[in-house]
Amino acid sequence: MKRVLRFLLRGLLGLIALLAVLAGVFAYFLYTPDPEVPQLSGSLVKGEIDVAGVKRGYRTYVPKDLPKGAPLVLVMHGSGEGPGRIRVGTGYAFERLADQHGFALVYPKSFASDWNDCSRIGDKELNGVRGDDVGYLAALVDKLVADLSLDPARVFATGVSNGGSMALRLALEQPNRYKAVAAVVANVPAPQNFQCKPAAAKATSVMIMNGTEDPLVPYAGGEINLLGLFYKGGEIISSRASAQYFADWAHLAGPPQTSEKTVAEGVRVEQNRWRNEEGKAEVELVSIHGGGHGLPQPYSKRPRLLGPSPMEPNGPAMIWAFFERQPK
Repeated sequence: MKRVLRFLLRGLLGLIALLAVLAGVFAYFLYTPDPEVPQLSGSLVKGEIDVAGVKRGYRTYVPKDLPKGAPLVLVMHGSGEGPGRIRVGTGYAFERLADQHGFALVYPKSFASDWNDCSRIGDKELNGVRGDDVGYLAALVDKLVADLSLDPARVFATGVSNGGSMALRLALEQPNRYKAVAAVVANVPAPQNFQCKPAAAKATSVMIMNGTEDPLVPYAGGEINLLGLFYKGGEIISSRASAQYFADWAHLAGPPQTSEKTVAEGVRVEQNRWRNEEGKAEVELVSIHGGGHGLPQPYSKRPRLLGPSPMEPNGPAMIWAFFERQPK
């Protein structure tokens, strides 16, 4: 009997030790504390819209006393996430900017676990129904523009990871609806993985902001995956080739204007900007040398599993500056 008890005790201690190791691994690679919620002038409101018989949810943030004719910014979450996660993951940065600069903000929710972007990863059904994310976002924009008396000519879209890929689809397929888009840690799918149907309309302005040390969406192109095992999303072209794709689409000839700046130890920001004429579309590639898979911002860290998470530059502020300088 004593031998059995000793055996059970050793097994229990071994299990406790294993759990402690797993907890340590989780804490080191995955856990990050949530950022402090800032004091904001407005409030977050849940909403719902029926699109083709399917109810779709979203959350809006509207600053107090927002004037009529203000811009609208869509912020799209990453794969398997939702409005709550993208708010926390960006350190509530877009709500801070909305208060400072006076624009309405909406966090839409994808139909399935992924946005139905230009690649095969979003080509999914939920309960036997395939969601029309492009149509949903168009209907949501129209509703908010009407309900909040916003400027339909100043609608912008941004997203992180799979949300960034969705922003690129919006630029390609509905350029007349979105004045500019900004895609973070996202590239254009390779030809064999490309499912979009680019519109023949005038091009919209596009920013791509990617980290050179992204372990999930490779900066240099290749297969989207994590550690070679998880979340395989098909092949993509490189960040530079993605920016050049949009520059060619917008008929922006010639090499880009280039600038570089060191913002922290081991972190350098390189900006390549394609632009021909005032009032025309522009394309900008922001390369975060020393950055991983995430939107750099000064309010919170990202999990170590996703690579380095520099606190500079302020990515959301750069995105808003890009949106704000687009001609009215």
